[in-house]
Amino acid sequence: MSFVWTIAEQHGGRLKAVSFELLSRGRKLADKLGTKLASVLIGNQVEETSLEELIQRGADEVYSIQDSRLEHFVCENYAKVLSRLIKAYQPSIVLAAATSSGRTLMPYVAIKVTAGLTADCTELDIEQGTGNLLQTRPAIGGNIMATIKTPAHRPQMATVRPRSSRPLEKDPSRTGKIIAVPVTDDMLDSRVSVLGYRHDATEFANLEEADVVVAGGKGLKKGENFTMIRVLAASLGGVAGASREAVDRGWVAYPYQIGLSGKTISPKLYVGVGISGSIQHLAGIKTSETIVSINSDPDANLHKIADFGIVGDAFQIVPEIQRRLDGRRTEAR
Repeated sequence: MSFVWTIAEQHGGRLKAVSFELLSRGRKLADKLGTKLASVLIGNQVEETSLEELIQRGADEVYSIQDSRLEHFVCENYAKVLSRLIKAYQPSIVLAAATSSGRTLMPYVAIKVTAGLTADCTELDIEQGTGNLLQTRPAIGGNIMATIKTPAHRPQMATVRPRSSRPLEKDPSRTGKIIAVPVTDDMLDSRVSVLGYRHDATEFANLEEADVVVAGGKGLKKGENFTMIRVLAASLGGVAGASREAVDRGWVAYPYQIGLSGKTISPKLYVGVGISGSIQHLAGIKTSETIVSINSDPDANLHKIADFGIVGDAFQIVPEIQRRLDGRRTEAR
């Protein structure tokens, strides 16, 4: 029996990066409890090498449930499969990513297995003496952090913010067991059939997956000035983001928001323009590889954690950076 489970995500037979992020969380919990960690993969045509990578990145066991009828995420089908597994193996902890599929699947499963669920966690730990899962998440608009536990019911279930932790490095020497679980008709929900898919393309859809994020804050003074943020982001091959202050002022839509009450990101390069750096915002960018802060206030909190801090007027600095980027592109031609 595996005590701690993480739910791996796939699309088109390829594992998503969040599958490995969850394993780093689960590994710490399993080690504290002195028990096994398993990754549960529901899908179709995921290659053996990908399943082995789950082991190389922390899993002791991988439950592989693959069938052509599970190729696409359908909540009712995935929930029925996962509920069946939980009842059969009785894990104590089940973690999934707070993605669109994770946020849909886990509440559905929690009801089916009569368990509690804490959504959108940013920190997880084990309570000494009891072994209870301590689930920390932002509350009251991100102004406080609440720690929740469910001592009376098992499994303890939580969704975790994507990009809030880094995956463990591959360790080819790790060994584990891949368990193929056969899929039978009674494991699927016969009431549901897929008629087709609609794909909505939005410019902010890939904020959490972006390697480069340029974000603007209240220092931009008005919504029209966000144009230079979008242009700079595009020039760097990235996407635009925003602080809560900018969203609250109606300058940009909520999906751009970065921080505890928005999205957690972990790009290779993060550029904050006119962002003072509230605790909530810093928590959303803390795993970025390189942080650049542009702000006229030398005491801005974002400067304190930045790898590069530029003190000055953003309306002079950003256009100058843009001019030089455009010049390099012209020379490259």
